[in-house]
This record gives sequence, C-alpha cells and structure tokens, in this order.
Amino acid sequence: MNRLPPVTRTLLLINVAVFALQLFSGDRLIGPFALWPFASPQFPGAPAFEVWQVVTYGFLHGSLTHLLFNMLALYMFGGEIERLLGARHYLIYYMVCVIGAAVAQLVVLGGMNKPPVPTVGASGGVFGLLLAFGMAFPQRRVMLLFPPIPMPAWLFVTLYGLLELYLGVTGSGQGVAHFAHLGGMAEVGERRRLRQTRPITRHRRHRRADLRRRSGIVQRRGPLG
Repeated sequence: MNRLPPVTRTLLLINVAVFALQLFSGDRLIGPFALWPFASPQFPGAPAFEVWQVVTYGFLHGSLTHLLFNMLALYMFGGEIERLLGARHYLIYYMVCVIGAAVAQLVVLGGMNKPPVPTVGASGGVFGLLLAFGMAFPQRRVMLLFPPIPMPAWLFVTLYGLLELYLGVTGSGQGVAHFAHLGGMAEVGERRRLRQTRPITRHRRHRRADLRRRSGIVQRRGPLG
C-alpha cells in the first residue's frame, strides 16, 4: 500500500471506509447518496435525484464482491496512471470519469419506463482508468482472471468495451450499470495528454540524445519545476 501514489491510496482508503460505514448503517446511505434517476410522476415517493449524487455514488458499493473487484482494478491500473499524469491531473481525470458515467446512466435511465433503482460503485472511474491504461500502455500485457489469458492492454480494453455495449443494449446482466461503465470509458478529456506523455521507448531516447549531441545541447539533470 505504501508503494501506491498518494491519490490512488487515498481513493482506496475512502472506498473501503465508506463501505465499512455502509455495513454499520444498513441502507441509510443509499437514499441520499446513491445515484437516483430524475423524478417521474409515474413513480411518486421514489427517492429524489440530488446534484451531489453524481459524485457520492462513486464511493458506495452494493456488495463486498463489487468493492473488491473495483478496488483490485484501481490498485492495478490507478498507480500507473497517477505516475503518468501527476496527482492533480489524475484526480481530475478520475472524477470526470465518475461524473461522466453518472450522466450517461441518467440519460439512459431517463429513457426507460421502469421503476427507479439506485446506481452505486466506482466502476465509472475504474473503467476510465482502464481506458487510459490501454491508451498509454497499449502493448502492456494484462492477465485476465477468468479465464487466465494474457493479452495486450489495447485488446483487453476494446473487448471489454464491446462486451459492455452488448450487455447494455440487450439488457443482459441485470443490476449492472453497463452504460455507466461506458460513460466512464468515454470521458477521455485527458487522452491528448496521455499520448503526449506515453513512455519513451529506447529507440526514441537514443534518437533524442543523438539530436542533442548534434545540436550541441547538453541536458543538465536536476529537479523538475
């Protein structure tokens, strides 16, 4: 845990602490802090949508399994992206993914004539990190849990996104906010920065060093501003 960058570590601790609070308080946090659809006259008495829910829902979870899978992904991919973007840009990116996922879920639920159900979970932010990882490290090998098959990150992200789209359109996997996941993946406002900061390959390092020598430029090592 100490090896994790500070923002990723803090996000993990907050999610675990909130889940522990859920265990002690029952469903008391779901009403005010889960993401509820906009009010509909067809379903009077349902919990109301509040603007803060587009953030707070991302720190609630429906079960221990739900929490563990999200925190495992945050642990695996979050640290790499935080080191790549820096703490401030990483936190902004993560929260934009959480909010974007909430907006996508609200839009989809608004077009359905179904009783309102709450949406909870950090999956929107986690799927945003998954997409960022696939863009920044496309050839990095990712090992699936079930089945244990290694594949490059870009392929893993593509297949996962297509699966979520299929499940969301067909209505399979009831109780899972597939469009919230896709909304998190769609929020890639930092993608240009990711491409610009993609790890430098050995060939590119040698090429840059050669250009510096030819132009007489000497790079002085020192602390970054």
